[in-house]
Amino acid sequence: MNEENVVERVCLLAIMKKEPTETLKDVQNMLIETGMFAMPECQDVFSILEKEQYISQSGGLTMKGVMEAKIAQDMFAQ
Repeated sequence: MNEENVVERVCLLAIMKKEPTETLKDVQNMLIETGMFAMPECQDVFSILEKEQYISQSGGLTMKGVMEAKIAQDMFAQ
């Protein structure tokens, strides 16, 4: 993932910060409510993240996803 993929990193960070009772659908709805993008776009991003193995089949982050989410967290903390 390169630095231009801010949208993907925001999604990974949102997944990392979600509550244990929240689902990926809940995270998607939260991101849509912020006005970041529409549902079709959001679903496309999540699909890409799953395909590139940042999100596991169970809906959590893979180790690769956790590493990118932490990079995003550091990037936005600056």
